[in-house]
Amino acid sequence: MERNILKVVNMHVSFKTQTGRITAVRGVSFELNKGETLAIVGESGSGKSVTAKSIMRLLPKHNSEITKGDILYEDRSLLKLSIKKMQEIRGSEISMVFQDPMTSLNPTMKVGKQIMEGLQKHQNLSKTVAHKRALEMMKLVGIPSAEARLEDYPHQFSGGMRQRVVIAMALACNPKVLIADEPTTALDVTIQAQILDLMKDLQQKMDTAIILITHDLGVVANMADRVAVMYAGKIVEQGTLDEIFYNPQHPYTLGLLQSMPKLNEDRSKPLLPILGSPPDLATLGEGCAFAARCPHTMKVCHSFTPQDTVVEDKHTVACWLQDVRTPKEYLPETVVAVNSQ
Repeated sequence: MERNILKVVNMHVSFKTQTGRITAVRGVSFELNKGETLAIVGESGSGKSVTAKSIMRLLPKHNSEITKGDILYEDRSLLKLSIKKMQEIRGSEISMVFQDPMTSLNPTMKVGKQIMEGLQKHQNLSKTVAHKRALEMMKLVGIPSAEARLEDYPHQFSGGMRQRVVIAMALACNPKVLIADEPTTALDVTIQAQILDLMKDLQQKMDTAIILITHDLGVVANMADRVAVMYAGKIVEQGTLDEIFYNPQHPYTLGLLQSMPKLNEDRSKPLLPILGSPPDLATLGEGCAFAARCPHTMKVCHSFTPQDTVVEDKHTVACWLQDVRTPKEYLPETVVAVNSQ
């Protein structure tokens, strides 16, 4: 059995707002193994990016707090590390690629210097060696005329090329974990495919574990080994790519898949949207957060929060429809028939 490199255990994250404290992440747990890709999917506001920034400890200090749980990297608690030690880990062992590359690049610095900066800080390389390594990374991520382009500023690159520079920066120190937060959302479809292929190629060469945060199930299908589906700050289903795509157990997961167009289906057939809107986390009470939008909602869904139920091996789902504790008289007839087979 492969040992995990990163483990998030029952993490809760809250924010102070004008209307009171809001819990944006509610009991999130998952594991990441060496060399694998875990995709975290869900609608905007489901807590995906907050989860990623919590791992990096990049949440704003003035209004946010990890109130419960732990984050273990190679069996070490990241939450117990000093700020200085955490700064040493960022970039060198755990790196992050953000959605908009311009938020990661300094517009006043040449890109070569920006790549070299991390190498000199984390690996204590000389300027000459760091320059050589930066050039290697620029070539590795497929930037033409790499040596000349080291002297260019971020605004002189296209969006796709800027994202390649950011990936080069993130992987320059050979991190063991790469967190990619919507890395291709701002790019057109052609460039998006190139960036995803680049990430897969670099992962194979460097054996880097990837946490891919996205709302695009097409990206997930091409990249992920395992998938965690988030809704309203909670992971509602988790399993391998095949388990999630071909045997979804949570109504929200099924809704996401049904709302995605498929090439092999009749294009005149309408897509099935998920009706309603995500809940207001400030007023979220007991029960299943998806209950108001779920086509199979039951009385128990509004009163008690569902816990994780093991479907098979590590395929888990938090839904009363699949919980063996749910009395049969509460279940829809179709669900009872399926469960009795």
